[in-house]
Amino acid sequence: MSTKRLDLPEDFIRKITGAFGEAGEKWLAGLEGQIRHYSEKWNLVIEGPVPNLSYNYVTKAKDIKGTPVILKLGVANGEFKNEVRAVKAYKGNSFVKLLVEDAENGAMLLERLLPGHNLSTLEDEEQVTREYINVWRKIRTPIPAGVNFPSVKDWASGLDRYKAMFPEGGEPIPFEAVDTAASFFKELAGLGEEQLLHGDLHHENILYAEGRGWVAIDPKGVIGHPYFDIISFLVNYVNEKPNPKELLKLRIDLICNEVSMDRKLLLKAAVSLSTLYACWGIEDKTDWKDTYQCMIWFKELLEETACELDGNKVYK
Repeated sequence: MSTKRLDLPEDFIRKITGAFGEAGEKWLAGLEGQIRHYSEKWNLVIEGPVPNLSYNYVTKAKDIKGTPVILKLGVANGEFKNEVRAVKAYKGNSFVKLLVEDAENGAMLLERLLPGHNLSTLEDEEQVTREYINVWRKIRTPIPAGVNFPSVKDWASGLDRYKAMFPEGGEPIPFEAVDTAASFFKELAGLGEEQLLHGDLHHENILYAEGRGWVAIDPKGVIGHPYFDIISFLVNYVNEKPNPKELLKLRIDLICNEVSMDRKLLLKAAVSLSTLYACWGIEDKTDWKDTYQCMIWFKELLEETACELDGNKVYK
């Protein structure tokens, strides 16, 4: 079966080929065979993909007992293996449970969370943020012994890759902004306090499960300061809302008050990581401008915060 017969969304195909190049094209060409292989190997009845495919093929299924499950297939690489390690490390504590895996070949079988609607289905922004905070708190996990995870410092090397893309200038994101992000990454790394981070904890990666409440899915698995695990939520579902900068401020205020976070440090984490997200978007040929706009708002809020704390001194 071709990728067209699989009826894959064009956006999904662009993401896979943009992120993984030739390996992504090869994976897409063999995807139908992968689905058939694991449906036979794990005795599954395939029901069809979830609506929001991104960088993996995720399909609903039922096992031999009729239990609803999720089959997740991805390009077999270090990132997929790392996700499997991370799901195992969380041990189902406010986290989706891993049933069986073949990480070497880019496959895992997960429990299906029912009814499974995500955090974006809630309309009240304060409620959304408070539910998010509850999940963020519950999944705080020390760095597991004997397991190698990448670090946020490893991620930050993407800033150097971005600069190398524009050796003659003409960069869409000014190098000055990239250098500021790099300095903030270094500052937070110097604080210690590192943990295992989810790495992509936003609305769509928090699902509601009957009897369990809100549960996290799809971890990246990365080591870093816990403030970094806030940022993908902050930049999600912002630009399309009325008064987006005020929405960012509301989320930051609630999080800082509920968790007693240092506002300046959280905003520095937000500036650095949102800049990196935008650089990744340019590298992968996907949208980056909305995330970069969030970075500009974060920087403005950081300057406003510095003014409040330091009198007339504006952070530069």
